[in-house]
Amino acid sequence: MKTMFGRQFLLTAACILCSILILGASFRVFIQKYVQSESQKSLYQSAEAVAELASAYESIGDLENNWEFHINLSFAAEAAGTDTVICDETGVVILCSCSEFRCEHLGLQVPQAFVDQVIQEGKTADAGILQGLYDDSRSVVSIPIISQADGVASGIVIASTGQTQVVGVIRQMTDIFLMTGAVVLLLAVIACSALMRRTSQPLKDLAGAARRFGHGNLDARVELDEHNPAEIEELAVAFNNMADSLEKSEQQRKEFIANVSHELKTPMTTIAGFMDGMLDGTIPPEQHRHYMQIVSDEVRRLSRMVRGMLDISRLQDQTIPEEKKTVFDLCEAAGQVLVSFEQKITQKQLDVQVDMPDEATYTLADADSITQVIYNLMDNAVKFCQQGGTLGLKIQPEDKKIFVSVSNTGLTIPENELSRIFDRFHKTDKSRSIDRDGVGLGLYIVKTIICSHGEDISVTSRDGLTVFTFSLPVVVS
Repeated sequence: MKTMFGRQFLLTAACILCSILILGASFRVFIQKYVQSESQKSLYQSAEAVAELASAYESIGDLENNWEFHINLSFAAEAAGTDTVICDETGVVILCSCSEFRCEHLGLQVPQAFVDQVIQEGKTADAGILQGLYDDSRSVVSIPIISQADGVASGIVIASTGQTQVVGVIRQMTDIFLMTGAVVLLLAVIACSALMRRTSQPLKDLAGAARRFGHGNLDARVELDEHNPAEIEELAVAFNNMADSLEKSEQQRKEFIANVSHELKTPMTTIAGFMDGMLDGTIPPEQHRHYMQIVSDEVRRLSRMVRGMLDISRLQDQTIPEEKKTVFDLCEAAGQVLVSFEQKITQKQLDVQVDMPDEATYTLADADSITQVIYNLMDNAVKFCQQGGTLGLKIQPEDKKIFVSVSNTGLTIPENELSRIFDRFHKTDKSRSIDRDGVGLGLYIVKTIICSHGEDISVTSRDGLTVFTFSLPVVVS
């Protein structure tokens, strides 16, 4: 399987290569046109100079027999790098710029139509073998010779240069471009390779961390580097957050299993020990009733624990559906819960302080679940309230929220315990002597229900006063 680095490298290299080829083709066309244009311009300049020179010499004698003009013609053509011939008005070649005594071009006939065209148009440009004068294809320009005496054309000047020169220049420029392109391609590939390796390395680190995490190393994390691309850095942060969450969940799972094992083991051991004692006669028959009562209490505690676990399984990571929510009077629901604790309140001689609006206070929620929340908080408050202490219930609407507070006087919960008070099976050391029958799930269920409604719950404990407060949405009647 090809790596992402390999695919990116091949794709980038292909794009660079295609760009160079397209640019090279465009450059070649441009250079070809430019060289041809410059060559044509040079030919025109050379032909115009020869035409002016011929016009001047023509006024003082016959050009064909003027050796001085012939020499000047050869020098001018050689300096310009052109081949030049002069034809009379009938198209016969009378002079040539070559240095040979008897040039093969002399006496050759250029078509009369071509001569007439040059004289009529003033100048022409063409490419070819020039009506048979040359064996190879050439760039050709033609200019008429205008007599200074009467202003009549007495012939034409034909200047040409071989296409091989033009092709040679184009090939030379193309070779330079190809060499430059090759160097640019090499440098681009090296830079791209280094850049992609730097980009792919964080991904490899991320893959390695994920692999270690998958093999059970929950401490595996990706080292963050501010020099990495923002997308990769964001991915690394997301991975680390996920790893933190999974590690925390795994720790909670282990704690849950350990707590369940511990909480189940104690009553089961008690039940098994007392039952064995009654069966083998260790416990005398007259004490059977007493110990059967203890066994019955432990069985009920096991039942409450199992019921609490079922509630957790039902509520955890769920949101209360809208169809289960109803509008109900929160004050009425809280009052009914408070009445159900009348006997326990009387036994402990508690001072109950109720602060609720006189009129109905409506909220939109799952009535049964919220009643369970108030019941669990009230049960917890009554249980840990000192003998003759104060029990408080407060319902206070504020803006779009209703705040419900349940408080009790008693032992102050240590600050380090408050952050864990809503954890599963959590019990403070001081509470274990008071809450022998508790299973440590009541407050966790409260937290889960409130969160499933999209609300929040908090707890404070100062100077012997513990207050639980949660919020619900208010519904205007």
